[in-house]
This record gives sequence, C-alpha cells and structure tokens, in this order.
Amino acid sequence: MPPEIAATASVAISDIVGIKERTLVQRLIASQAIWVAIALAVVVAGMSARYPNAFGTGENFYNITRNFSFIGIMALGMTAVIITGGIDLSVGSVMGVVGITVGVIMHAGYHWAVAVAGGLGAGLICGLFNGILITYLGLSSFVVTLGTLSIARSVAVVMSQNKMIYQFGPYANEFFRLFGGQVGGITVSMWALVIGAICFALVLHFTVWGRHLYAVGGNEHAAQLTGVPVTRVKLQAYVFCSLCAAVASILILGWQGSAINALGVGYELRVIASTVIGGANLMGGEGGAFGAFIGAALIEVIRNSLLMAGVDSNYQGIFVGGFIILAVLLERLRGRKRE
Repeated sequence: MPPEIAATASVAISDIVGIKERTLVQRLIASQAIWVAIALAVVVAGMSARYPNAFGTGENFYNITRNFSFIGIMALGMTAVIITGGIDLSVGSVMGVVGITVGVIMHAGYHWAVAVAGGLGAGLICGLFNGILITYLGLSSFVVTLGTLSIARSVAVVMSQNKMIYQFGPYANEFFRLFGGQVGGITVSMWALVIGAICFALVLHFTVWGRHLYAVGGNEHAAQLTGVPVTRVKLQAYVFCSLCAAVASILILGWQGSAINALGVGYELRVIASTVIGGANLMGGEGGAFGAFIGAALIEVIRNSLLMAGVDSNYQGIFVGGFIILAVLLERLRGRKRE
C-alpha cells in the first residue's frame, strides 16, 4: 500500500475509533436530554423553594405527573416517526376519534373491553391510513397527516353528533377505576408512561426494529441498499404513533369521565415540542424514549410554574414556542460541533 493511502487510512481509522470510544461523561454532555433533565431539576427545585405550599406539595406533583403522562405517551410514538425523518400532525385528532369511539361503544351498553378494542382499532386504522399514503404512495408526511388531522376531527364530530358523551353504560365504574384510577398513589397513566418509556428504550437500543428506525432516519437511501425494509419500518412507525395516541386517549377518557369530539385539540404541538425539546432531530436519525419523557415533563412543569407565578395562561404558547426554537437551535449548534 502506498504511504499516502496508508496515512489516509490510518487517520480515518483513528478518527472513527475516537468517536466510538467516547467516555460516558462525553456521551452525557453531548446528550440534549440530559441538559433538559438538569433544567427540569433546577425549575422544580426553584419553584418548590419559592412556593413550598403550592408548587412543592404532593397534590401538585400528582397533578403534574398525571397531566404530562398523556403527552409523554404520545411523544413516544412521535419519537419513532421523527427518528425516521417524518412528522405526524394528526395525533390530537386521533385522540378525539378514539375517545368518541370508546364513548359511543360503551354508551351502547357494551363491555369496556370491547370499547377499548374498538378505540385501539380506530387508532390502528388512522396509523395505517397515514403510513400507506406516506410510504407506498410517496406523499409528504406533513401534508398527509395535516389532512388526517382534519378528517379524523370531522369523523369524531359526526360520530358524536357534536354532543358530549358522559353516560358510559353499565361498565362505566369499572372502566374509570381501571384507566383513570391510581396505583400506589401514582396515576395509571403515569405508570403506563414509565413502563412504555422503558420498553420503548429497550426496543430502540436492543432490537433490529430499533436499529432500522435510526438507519432509515440517518440515510433512507443507504438503508434501502443495505437491505433495510424501509417501507415496512416507516409504516410501522406511523401505526405505532397512532396507537400511542389511542392509548393516551383511553387513559384520559378514564380520568375525565366524558368523551368530547374536541379531545386532543392542540395536543400535536405539545407532543412535537416534547420530542424536539428532548433531543429528537426533525431531520431524522436522532431521538430517544428518555428525551420524549423528560421533554413532556419540562413543558408541563413550565406550564404549572407559570400558573403558580400568576402569569396569564395566554402567554403559555409563547414559552412553548420559544422552547421549540431553542431546542432546534441547540441541535444545530451540536451538529456543527460534531462536524
């Protein structure tokens, strides 16, 4: 081998080895989710010290964890989609149509298990609708899911006849206890988020499907050439995202005790914000379960803190939007540093 080529090969190998042999501390410093977790801890500590009898109470933390658990569950599904380089704007409307589906079935007198199966089926159909149009027809994920956002919301209005459903039939109490209750002082929805986040993290890091998600998001064409079933993986990501929205809808229905067709309106912004703030890259190839969890928690803690501080709730959108822009800016700076 000529010395010039050998030298080039030597440099390339050393560069690659240097990247792979980063220490644990270096990996933690490079993780946006870790910095978000630190920011969350600082906000919680500061607000607890400032308002110990309001913010720092067990009741308030119960409310915070319950409120962000629904967003966090949806953020897990959104993370899978964003890792592949896509986006799903329909998750809020999917919540609405699933909630109405469950409400209508239970109102008709059917067992809650039948209603839950129907709700999950509605979510599955929404995910398949999005996934097939995006993967097999090659349409833009932004355009398709924006269309589904409108379609699903209209379906929810028609199914409910534009009325609130609050009579859930003979199995209502059992349904509310199972899906809206608590276990060990923690809401069922929070337990679902914690278990779901752990399982999703294991899937991302230790399964073929998880590696395929990152491969598709990193370079879809290269992934196709290496034998990754790109179409199937992307379809599964959208189905998973809609099913997460369906699960969140069923859980929030169990807590609220009523089904309205406006359920989930505006949730898509909070879900996307959670994933981006947690470190998911909208260009694809990056994201994780911990980031989705911690991003959802930070948004809810900020919202709760603003209310405790007496800030008008109309200003919340400014803070959420600002955090999204800041998260994207941080990702851009991290990208430049890696380059």
